[in-house]
Amino acid sequence: MRHAKVFYQSIFAGILSEEDNGYRFVYDDDYLCQLEAMPISLTMPTSQKIYESKVLFPFFDGLIPEGWLLDISAKNWKLDPKDRMGLLLTCCRDCIGAVSIETFSNER
Repeated sequence: MRHAKVFYQSIFAGILSEEDNGYRFVYDDDYLCQLEAMPISLTMPTSQKIYESKVLFPFFDGLIPEGWLLDISAKNWKLDPKDRMGLLLTCCRDCIGAVSIETFSNER
């Protein structure tokens, strides 16, 4: 299983996880308590709900580079273009826009 910290305008917003049967996203409780807390996507409003999907959520998939930039990224980092979570973790640390992704390990 792989996990990612999701940030909204440099504020930790939640955790995206790749599970055996799909993907999960959950907002951080501290983030939800902030007055300025914004949803990372209109399809995932701020909530204590656990969002689950069999495929990578379209919002996160949309952060991954496309076309020639995807080709360069996959080649330089030796990534499988079909490994969407791997691409997200590698290529989306410094995205254009308000959301960024950071690798997270919850192993101790």
